[in-house]
Amino acid sequence: MNAEKVEFSRTAGKPIRCRAAVAREAGEPLVIEEVIVAPPKSREVRIKIICTSLCFSDITFWRLKVPPACFPRILGHEAVGVVESVAEDVHELAPGDTVLPIFLPDCAECMDCQSNKSNLCSKFPFHVASMMPRDGTSRFTDLKGETLFHFIYTSSFSEYTVVDVASVTKIDPAIPPNRACLLSCGVSTGVGAALRTANVESGSTVAIFGLGAIGLAVAEGARIAGAKRIIGVDINPDKREIGKKFGLTDFVDSRSCGNKSISQVITDMTDGGADYCFECVGLASLVHEAYACCRKGWGKTVVVGVDKPGSQLTFNSYEVLHMGKTLVGSLYGGLKPKTDVPMLIKKYLDKELELDKFVTHEVNFEEINRAFELLLQGKSLRCVIWMDK
Repeated sequence: MNAEKVEFSRTAGKPIRCRAAVAREAGEPLVIEEVIVAPPKSREVRIKIICTSLCFSDITFWRLKVPPACFPRILGHEAVGVVESVAEDVHELAPGDTVLPIFLPDCAECMDCQSNKSNLCSKFPFHVASMMPRDGTSRFTDLKGETLFHFIYTSSFSEYTVVDVASVTKIDPAIPPNRACLLSCGVSTGVGAALRTANVESGSTVAIFGLGAIGLAVAEGARIAGAKRIIGVDINPDKREIGKKFGLTDFVDSRSCGNKSISQVITDMTDGGADYCFECVGLASLVHEAYACCRKGWGKTVVVGVDKPGSQLTFNSYEVLHMGKTLVGSLYGGLKPKTDVPMLIKKYLDKELELDKFVTHEVNFEEINRAFELLLQGKSLRCVIWMDK
C-alpha cells in the first residue's frame, strides 16, 4: 500500500480539516481559510483535489447577488482528484482512483442516462445546486460551525470535497492532472458541442460566435471532425491569431462589419450560410444572428453560451416553417460524462485532442484570486490552480 493510501485509511470515516477558498460575499476576493469536510454519506465519495481550473461560470456566480446566488459558498467545478474515501454502499469507485468531479450528473440508472439520445439525467436534473443532491445538506462547515454552501455538485476550490457518485467519473491516471481538469466543463462542452450535439461533418462550414475558451473548444472539435472552413466571430481582434492555433480559417471582427449585420457578413462569406453555427457567449441577440446565418434546409444552430435568467428568444414562425433550420441547446456538449470523457482522454493521449494550448497560466492555491483577475482581464483561457505543488 502506497503512502497516500495509508494516509487515506487513517482519515476515512472522519471529518477532515483542510483549506478552502471561500466566497463570503458577492464579488469580493475569495478567502482561503480552514474548513471541516464531513465524511461521505450514502452513495457519496470524498475526493482529494489535485488541481482545479477556473471557468467563467465560477465568476458569474461569484458576482451574482440574487438567487441562485448564496453565500458563504465554495465555488469551483473544473478539477481532478483522487478518491480518499467512499461510503459503504459505493462499489464502482475505490480509494486511490483518479477521478473528475463533473457538474452534470450521470446516474446510469434513469431512462435518459441509459439512452444514447440524451445526457440530461432525470434522477438528478441539473440546477445550480447549493447542497448535496440526495439529502439536501452540506458537507462543509467553517471552524465556527457555520454551513458553507456547495456549488453545482462539485465545489473544487477546496483541498477535499464530497461529491455524489452520479457526478464522479473515473479516468485514466496517465493523463496529466493539469490537462485532465479541463475536461470537467469548458473544453468538453465546446468539443462535445461540435462532435456530439452538432455532429459536424468532414468538409463542412462552421461559424462560432464568441472565442473564449468554450468557443475555441468548439473550433478544436470542428477541426478534429474535419470541417473545411471554421469562421470565428469576436469583438476582440487579438482572437484572430489566437484562433488560428485552434483551427480557425477565417475571422470576423463583429465591431467592423460596417452597415451589415454579422449574419449578413457570414451569409455572404459562405454563399448562403454556414452548415453549423455555435453561440458561445450567452446573448439572445447572438443566438438570433447565428440562426439567421445558418444555411436553409439543413443548417443547425447550437446554443452553448449561458444567458442571464429569463432571457427570451423570438422567431418568426413563417421562417421556422419555410427555412428548415434546426436550433438546439447543448449542455456539457451533449456528452455523457462516464462514457464520453474517457473517450476524450484517449483522444488526448493519442495526440488527436490538443489540450495543452488551452492552459495559459498556472498558479498555486494561495494565488487563486490572481486566476480570477487574469480571466476578468481577458489574459487567460484556462488558469490551472494547483492545491499542493
